[in-house]
Amino acid sequence: MKFHKEGYTTLALSILVVFVLNALVHFFYADNKALTWIVYFLSFALLVTVIQFFRSPIRKINGNDQKILCPADGKVVVIEETEETEYFNEKRLQISIFMSPINVHSNRSPVSGIVKFFKYHPGKYLMAWNPKSSTLNERTTIVVKTTSGAEVLFRQIAGALARRIVWYVNEGKEVKQGEEFGFIKFGSRVDVFLPIGTKIKVKLGDKVKGGITELGEF
Repeated sequence: MKFHKEGYTTLALSILVVFVLNALVHFFYADNKALTWIVYFLSFALLVTVIQFFRSPIRKINGNDQKILCPADGKVVVIEETEETEYFNEKRLQISIFMSPINVHSNRSPVSGIVKFFKYHPGKYLMAWNPKSSTLNERTTIVVKTTSGAEVLFRQIAGALARRIVWYVNEGKEVKQGEEFGFIKFGSRVDVFLPIGTKIKVKLGDKVKGGITELGEF
């Protein structure tokens, strides 16, 4: 288990806040044991929350060009055939994974290939499970063309708590299945759009893991 690099600043600020708060309590309220223990508890809870949110587990990725791996930890909230209007302009199979604040929030490429399209969209911060969040919220859209010629679109979507999407890819970059392509802070969602006819291997409500769970098979 590692601590994700996106959390370094947040952890440093949290430690500073905890240090200052505890110093003030000890200076002004040294005789108030109840208040002292409350501050201890809140300080511990804050640091544990930050550490668990930015944890980055080491995972062994079993790559397979015929498989589509899950891009994020979370819960499958959408499986449906829908019209994808930003890039394909045709029907695709959409699978959406909702990431709660307690999930690992690093995002992994579901397939290997070349990034054929990338776009960042500033936007709103609706609840991540709101269907309109796919088109109205802050988001990125990434399309990877595999060696077989199939194209897979995946989209990072910020949630009500998320205020920063991070990505590590651009058009023309080669990506490997299961490698990290981005990170979203504090609750979010990832949509994946697959070719019609893809064999889906998950169902609604399934708990999934990024880079481990198989979403489908070409």
